[in-house]
Amino acid sequence: MKVVVQNLLINYHESGKGKLVLLLHGWGDNLKGLSQLQNDLSKKYKVVSLDLPGFGETQAPKEAWGLEDYAVFLSDFLKKLNLKQPYGAIGHSNGGAVLVKAVSANYIQPDKLVLIAASGIRDTEKFKRSMLKIIAKTGDVATIWMPERYRQALRKSLYGVAGSDMMVVPELKETFKRTVREDLQEDAKLIKTDTLLIYSKDDRAVPLSVARTYNSVMDNSRLEIVDNAGHFIHLDQPEQTLRLIEGFLK
Repeated sequence: MKVVVQNLLINYHESGKGKLVLLLHGWGDNLKGLSQLQNDLSKKYKVVSLDLPGFGETQAPKEAWGLEDYAVFLSDFLKKLNLKQPYGAIGHSNGGAVLVKAVSANYIQPDKLVLIAASGIRDTEKFKRSMLKIIAKTGDVATIWMPERYRQALRKSLYGVAGSDMMVVPELKETFKRTVREDLQEDAKLIKTDTLLIYSKDDRAVPLSVARTYNSVMDNSRLEIVDNAGHFIHLDQPEQTLRLIEGFLK
């Protein structure tokens, strides 16, 4: 389905009935990366996922965006579709960081928040330098977080369907730079929403230290550590991820 929000053509998918659950993908991914989770949750909830601006089949903004821009966009997206505030909001990786920004600033107000390998704790200069060094060496920022086994299929999905290679979109590179400079610890402290943190100790993109920081500063958060999974926990351990989320949303 398509809708125009902030003069951008947005691709989204809606399924199921019941309380609203919003799904947000991570950096370089698109709504298809969360399709199995959406299908499972749609048995009990109305689930809406979308390609965030600059990814999948959604147009990229004309200028570089930061997390605040994406947070405001989420609010506008819900209003455009005449959707009430979501009962649950689930974000993977950078999608989780967007939700932290959006919830802390009251752009959206879910009853339940689920962060799967969410990024956003980047208070060390070493981390910032390492990310910017990667960008300097490669223009392939669209798939920077991808495990190798996912990259080829995802690239076909991202570029084949959308008809454009994000690696040549300068704004995406600048958006990435802005994103990795933003630390969300102070934002996270403002969140009083019941929050489930799902992380893996084997994640090479977002280490457990990020999870523990979120857990320590968010009053109503619970941390679950999943074994035998990388950054894409919902793909590596789909049954356990679903079980944790469904139990939390009850």
